[in-house]
Amino acid sequence: MSQPVLIILIIGLYFMALLLVSHLTSKGATNSTYFTGNRNMAWPIVALAMITAPISGVTFISVPGMVIGKSYSYLQMCLGFVVGYFLIGWVLVPLFYKHNIISIYSYLENRFGRPAYKTGTWLFLISEVLGIGVRFLVVCIVLQVLVFEPLGLPFAINVSLTMFLIWLYTAKGGVKAVIWSDTVKSICLITSVVICFGYISNKLGFSFKDLPGEIMGHSSSRVFFFDNFMESSYFWKQFLTGVFIVVAMTGLDQDMMQRILACKDYKSSRKNLAVSGIMQFIVISMFLALGTVMAIYMERHNIPVPEKSDEIFATVAYHEEMPLIVSVLFILGLVSASYSSVGSALTSLTTSFTVDILEGTKKYEEKELKRKRKFVHAGMAIVMAAVILLCYYLSEQDAITALFTLASYTYGPILGLFAFGLFTKRRVNVRRVAFICILSPVLSWIIGWTAKTYLDYQTGYELFLLNALITFTGLSLLPGRSENYEESPINEAVSL
Repeated sequence: MSQPVLIILIIGLYFMALLLVSHLTSKGATNSTYFTGNRNMAWPIVALAMITAPISGVTFISVPGMVIGKSYSYLQMCLGFVVGYFLIGWVLVPLFYKHNIISIYSYLENRFGRPAYKTGTWLFLISEVLGIGVRFLVVCIVLQVLVFEPLGLPFAINVSLTMFLIWLYTAKGGVKAVIWSDTVKSICLITSVVICFGYISNKLGFSFKDLPGEIMGHSSSRVFFFDNFMESSYFWKQFLTGVFIVVAMTGLDQDMMQRILACKDYKSSRKNLAVSGIMQFIVISMFLALGTVMAIYMERHNIPVPEKSDEIFATVAYHEEMPLIVSVLFILGLVSASYSSVGSALTSLTTSFTVDILEGTKKYEEKELKRKRKFVHAGMAIVMAAVILLCYYLSEQDAITALFTLASYTYGPILGLFAFGLFTKRRVNVRRVAFICILSPVLSWIIGWTAKTYLDYQTGYELFLLNALITFTGLSLLPGRSENYEESPINEAVSL
């Protein structure tokens, strides 16, 4: 059986599993099922889905490759992620349940008014579309090399076909289908990594007893970096950025919060977040350890290091001495990670645009709302495909760096907006909020460029915090208005 045919078979089988999940979860589905999963999902199921929910094809490919050049510095940020999950569970989740929120950005309307609400929504839409462009680009490039090029098909056909498949399985089930497909993804992804780990270690002659020592003794396994504050890998820069970036990219992200708010109450959601946050740290550690084992394998077999670190996993998986099962597991893990993450993004974009921009839940009856939602769902799939094609021709960074760099400029202002609303009782001139949120990324880019050029200071993911700080400060300097918008309920939320 040829390689392209084998990969198409794997994708076909996985897609059939997703269609089955979508069919079972969409029985009797309503708009509420699509948007919130009827808020009756058991928290252990959501927790299992959430373990790998933030893990896309980017993580699957890019994180193992990061060990060459960046070691395990990413774990410093992942420690911050764990703290961030607890903050979300004890601060944001009770607030969102209290207001029975469908789209989390409606909080901004209660706190500041309609212009701030629309600004937050558009920031999310831009952030999610750009982020998915990077996340799904990785799998499309791999599939292009392994399947579509041998068949003589262009990259545009690759993207169009895969986006059509994702649109198809998410069209009815919505967030409920996303949660169950994420559960399937978690099982497939963790199984793939563990078995790949075992096969590569066996090829190197490592016993289970010797493996930890071999990994820790390799030059790529350094975790903590306290020696140079000027470097982007400095511990406290990574850790603090990790805390706040997960608050923004999970707690203030409609894609992730749709899963979390599908539980029956805030206490169940807290349990989900605590368990999934810790398990995510363990899974990312496994990915990095796999990267070290791959680096050792490449050294032993004199395999040249690819120009792009994202190509390391595929290079080892398809090495001539590797058994076929490793390449099969590589494709299975990549496809399961990518299809699920893009499907959830498509669902959240549809929800946010329908609820926040079109105000569909306020303006339309159930039947008309369903029609509008389906139209938006298809439109978002087309937009996402166009962005993926654009990223293909413009992106030169490794995918994980590109993803967090984009997030720094788009999620930073969202964090600043929510932080100002939660931790102050000030009112602002809401018509100038959009100006502040646009100005923030511009100023942070100028600051980053100046620091690099004149101070030799390398900005990293802390650009995210800088954007949030500029937004918060800018809102603080705006003159207030007399409208009686809802005051900050932060103390009430924390006490729940």
